[in-house]
Amino acid sequence: MDTIWCDPEILAVTWLTIKVSGLATLISVILGIPLGLWLALHEFPGKKIIVSIVNFGMGLPPVVVGLVVSLMLWRYGPLGILGIMYTPWAMIIAQSVIASPIIAGLSFAAISSLNPKLRLQLLSLGASKWQAHRLLIREARLGLLAAVMAGFGGVVSEVGASMMVGGNIKGQTRVLTTATVMEVGKGNYDTALALSFVLLVVAYSIVAALTYLQNRTAK
Repeated sequence: MDTIWCDPEILAVTWLTIKVSGLATLISVILGIPLGLWLALHEFPGKKIIVSIVNFGMGLPPVVVGLVVSLMLWRYGPLGILGIMYTPWAMIIAQSVIASPIIAGLSFAAISSLNPKLRLQLLSLGASKWQAHRLLIREARLGLLAAVMAGFGGVVSEVGASMMVGGNIKGQTRVLTTATVMEVGKGNYDTALALSFVLLVVAYSIVAALTYLQNRTAK
């Protein structure tokens, strides 16, 4: 088992996994948290429809996301001019589509769980709208960090969309999940178990770091 940490190919696959899933999570946080905040703090016609769409997006099948993204990025698709099909960027886009509704939905729930009178009290005490929103985010930080962890967990363990838009190309788009599926298909269960172990260590390390941050902010 020790040799897997010295294998250059596994190290490259592991690094690509961290990079792709990390960037996808970051993009999803940038898109999802503001959307969840906006939905939680504003009332407007059609809000329930948008919330239901976000909730529906939280359970989108990854293979469907992979199919839609591949059609968009394919040579004759609307975004085919970008030429990023079967590249890490295509995987990042697909994973961002998967994680953004998860983070948005859980962020909406975290902000909505606060006392609805808190925002009015902050505004009445002289806080500007942006100051009030910042304080509300601070109050809901534990739930928001949980949303980030859920989003990361959704992308780091994803297989279908990554296979469809990335192609599992050695040295280019092969990540731990797709490599594991490939090794199982070849009957190399020992290698698949080793890759699975590495994936679990990577996922746990990042979630543990976020949990530590969550516990620190709770004090």
